[in-house]
Amino acid sequence: MKLVLAVLTIGLFVPLSVLNASPPNIVLILADDLGYGDVGCYNNQAKVATPNLDRLAREGMRFTDAHSPCTVCTPTRYSLMTGQMAFRVPNGGTVFTGVGGPSLIAPGRLTLPAMLLDNGYATACVGKWHVGMTFYDKDGQPVRGNGVEAVRRVDFSRRIDGGPVDHGFQSFFGTACCPTTDWLYAFIENDRVPVPPTDLVDKSKLPKHPYANDCRPGLIATNFPMEEVDLVFLKKSRDFLEQHIRQSPSKPFFLFHSTQAVHLPSFAAPQFQGKTKAGPHGDFIHQLDHVVGELLETLEHLRVADNTLIVFTSDNGPETTSVIHMRADFDHDGARPWRGVKRDSWEGGHRVPFLVRWPGKVKAGTTSSQLTSLTDVMATVAAIIGAKLPENAAEDSVNMLPALLDEAHAPIRPYLLQQAFGGSRTLSIRRGDWKFLDHTGSGGNRYENDPGLKPFHLPDTTPDAPGQLYNLATDSGETKNLAFERPEIVTELKALLEQSKATGRSRPSQH
Repeated sequence: MKLVLAVLTIGLFVPLSVLNASPPNIVLILADDLGYGDVGCYNNQAKVATPNLDRLAREGMRFTDAHSPCTVCTPTRYSLMTGQMAFRVPNGGTVFTGVGGPSLIAPGRLTLPAMLLDNGYATACVGKWHVGMTFYDKDGQPVRGNGVEAVRRVDFSRRIDGGPVDHGFQSFFGTACCPTTDWLYAFIENDRVPVPPTDLVDKSKLPKHPYANDCRPGLIATNFPMEEVDLVFLKKSRDFLEQHIRQSPSKPFFLFHSTQAVHLPSFAAPQFQGKTKAGPHGDFIHQLDHVVGELLETLEHLRVADNTLIVFTSDNGPETTSVIHMRADFDHDGARPWRGVKRDSWEGGHRVPFLVRWPGKVKAGTTSSQLTSLTDVMATVAAIIGAKLPENAAEDSVNMLPALLDEAHAPIRPYLLQQAFGGSRTLSIRRGDWKFLDHTGSGGNRYENDPGLKPFHLPDTTPDAPGQLYNLATDSGETKNLAFERPEIVTELKALLEQSKATGRSRPSQH
């Protein structure tokens, strides 16, 4: 396939000679609730060793200013799959649980896997989906609502609509939502639940510790191992890789491996329990790192590592419970060095690890300070494979390929949009060092009312301002609200935010 590489968002050109004649395989690994400070190569004070993630950094590029599009999971996953901010679509601030749906992805919308499928890739999704699905009852009516009674109404002999196989993936093995947190504890294969849940989960048999309390009393299938879900996902991803190389060695593949770890409850498999000196959550981080190492080893064993682009990142910052207890008990800060945690508009809620390894293309051991978002994966991949994005797709995705090929490249993204737990009511915008939160408070957690978070509460230095303005170059901890001191910056950023909302895009139009 001839590759014509137009940088789709800013008019730069990447010479054909820097890329392979054949498109690379792509493995996208998305961790859950893994903070910037949870990974050794981002935090030299981390109390959990992450040798395999550190290896990715040594052998590739480490981004230090990468962000999840939202501070919670469902909207981030939507944005990663579509290149569009979730606040732009109906219910785009929703976090699904159990059999919640329908899919946030509208029929006909171009997705990352669909784009790759259209360009000759084999596509597979393994793990947590969490972008919404539609389950049906015995009368063929969509099941709405939530809780265990909603799960009981599902007719599991019927097809599930709106899952990965309806949005560009040729195969799927995983769960509808958070694997060990939600009301439905059962595996989905493609568009069916082959082993339906039959009994209430017995929590008395599960580990008991401060990180084990997020498991809802839902229905569980007999083949669903609460403490080994990530190992099941690992086996399924390895099976896909081995089968694909055996059957179609010349065909490029895209594997989206979406982990359970390190979302609470922290249920590491028995062989990983007690392996760190940082408690159950530390063991869970250790297990995640092991899973990454096993996927790397599989690629090497199959002799495809040299032509495989690997991207590792997280869907948002670390969870409140894990941060509170890890700070107090083990002096480990999953949000370090940032203010805020999951759900918050402050940096700790959305600045995430972002590692890229692409042998022969991305220089080993490099660090990029480029401002980037998980929405950018789609436009970047499009540039790599020579696909042209239509105007009505990936509206918030910017091509970061020039940064991958040159760590010293000039700034690419003109500005960045962020969405917090409150959806369209809690948006923020970043341009250069300036960050404007178009709301008061954290945008998610209530520090003043939460006993665990109250010790970390910082009063707003400008409480009468309708929003917050910070200069991250001089105040990386977001401690001094400059909204009244620099009203001209507030006016500029507010206008840019409103323009992006009105036009429905932050990627410049090609017309």
